[in-house]
Amino acid sequence: MSNSKNNSTPVDAPIEIVVADIGGTNARFAIAKIQNGQVVTIDNETILKTADYATLQLAWDAFGQKVGRPLPKQASMAIACPIRGDILKFSNSPWIIRPALIPQQLNLEKLVLINDFEAIGHAISNCQEDHLKHVCGPRRKESPQGITTVVGPGTGLGVASLAFDTDKYTVIPSEGGHSSYAPCDNIEISILRYLKQHYRRVSAERIISGPGLGNIYDALGANAGLPVTHHSDSNLWEAALKGTDHLATAALERFCLNLGTFCSDMALVQLANRVVISGGIGLLIADYLPHSGFAERFVDKGRFERMLADIPVEILTYPQPGLLGAAAAFAVQHLK
Repeated sequence: MSNSKNNSTPVDAPIEIVVADIGGTNARFAIAKIQNGQVVTIDNETILKTADYATLQLAWDAFGQKVGRPLPKQASMAIACPIRGDILKFSNSPWIIRPALIPQQLNLEKLVLINDFEAIGHAISNCQEDHLKHVCGPRRKESPQGITTVVGPGTGLGVASLAFDTDKYTVIPSEGGHSSYAPCDNIEISILRYLKQHYRRVSAERIISGPGLGNIYDALGANAGLPVTHHSDSNLWEAALKGTDHLATAALERFCLNLGTFCSDMALVQLANRVVISGGIGLLIADYLPHSGFAERFVDKGRFERMLADIPVEILTYPQPGLLGAAAAFAVQHLK
């Protein structure tokens, strides 16, 4: 027999880890298989409502019951809040996580904790090109280099950046979604005035998020003196996309305008040469956004209009990017 150490590259045995994407509304879990620093498979995907479980540990136990076998003792979790300090608190969920206690509570030997949009950055860097849908700007013809701005409306508004250097990348998380909302015309000034009656501070997330559509809807209705019917976020999004409620449709168009403004703001802040939109709402409006006023607003930056016009904007359509990103982050930290 030949000596494999001398004649071939050794192949690591695959390992299994639990991956989780913990947001304000949903807690997503799966089993990922990793080999030679690459994510091979993601199976047993399970989505649980955070409101149905008092703690992460109870949701973890429920996932284990669904899998029906002992869970791996290694895990990587994407959490929708800054990963710093002894206590992690969500802005959109009552869950409180104490990182130091997780290994003992969940019987883990190895744990990676990352910000949820840091996970999205890893996912973008590891997904196939057919999971990136063109929105506006020039179409990319080569692998990205430099800075990619990542913006993701969902339950909240995530922001991160990707720094590419040849075949390597670095993910830089942020809390850019909590920057102050900047209206661009009189209608948006009226929306801001309306929301100031209800919130001490109006951040971009109050407008550009799943619940943000309801805020826009209420503000437009109140400012126009129209009767506003009771709505849930999911029903309102459905009505807006189907065109069955004209006020909801108007709110959706205003949402897309504000998303365009915010994406170009972040691209300027990060000096990006590419923008990728992710998040549950990004996926929901993937077909609608290219036909909205998004592109016009994206380049509406005065002296920087030409610069913004040269930036490609894409939507990530991978169905569970947080899980893929959590798995990829584990591979980067422990296996490469």
